[in-house]
Amino acid sequence: MARDTKTTWLEFSRKQETLAQLIVFTLLNIGMTVLQLILMPLIKWLFGMTELVSMGFQAFPVGTDGYYIFDYAAGSLPDGGGGLAYFLAVQITLAIAQVLNFFAQRNITFKSNSNPWWAALWYALAYVVITFGAAALQGFYKAPIYELLISTRGMGDAGEASADVVTMLINALISAAVFFPIFKIIFRREDDAVDTPELTASNDLVSSR
Repeated sequence: MARDTKTTWLEFSRKQETLAQLIVFTLLNIGMTVLQLILMPLIKWLFGMTELVSMGFQAFPVGTDGYYIFDYAAGSLPDGGGGLAYFLAVQITLAIAQVLNFFAQRNITFKSNSNPWWAALWYALAYVVITFGAAALQGFYKAPIYELLISTRGMGDAGEASADVVTMLINALISAAVFFPIFKIIFRREDDAVDTPELTASNDLVSSR
C-alpha cells in the first residue's frame, strides 16, 4: 500500500512537477502557519509583561498624512497598537518561521541543489520586500479586526487571542501567495553533471580506442 502510494506520487510528480511542488509547498506552509499561530501569541504574551507595550514603534512614513508602514502605537490593543511588544512578537515569529521554511522548501519541495548562499540572499531580499508589503496592508485591517473582536463583540481576552490568529493567518496567506513563484526561481535544480568540451573530447577519445 505504502509502496504503491509512493510510486503513484513519484509518477505524478514527474508528470506534473509544478502542481506537485505546489501541493507540498502548501502542506509545509500549513505547518509553518500552525507554528506561527502558537509562537506569536506566546511571544506577544511574554513581551506584554514588559515595558515594551508602552513604547510606541513607528517607522517609514508614507506621505504627509501621518501614515507609517510600521505603525504600532503605544498601549495595549485595541486602544493602542500593541507598541514595540507587538512589533517584536510579529517579526520574531515571522523570522523563525521563514528560516525553517527556507530549508524545508529548498530541500523537500523543490529539492534544489543550486548555490544555497545565493538562494538565501534572494530569499532574504524577498522576505524584506514581503514584510514591508504585509506591514503596509496590516495598517488597513489590524485595528478594525481587534476593535471588532475585543470591543464590538465584547470578547475581551478571547477576542484579542482570536484577532492574533486572524492577523497571523492573513500574514501567512500573503506570504504564501507571493513566495511560491519566487521559490520556483531561486530554488532551481541544476543538472548533477554538465558536459564540458574537455569532458566530451575525452569521452570521444576513449570511445575511439
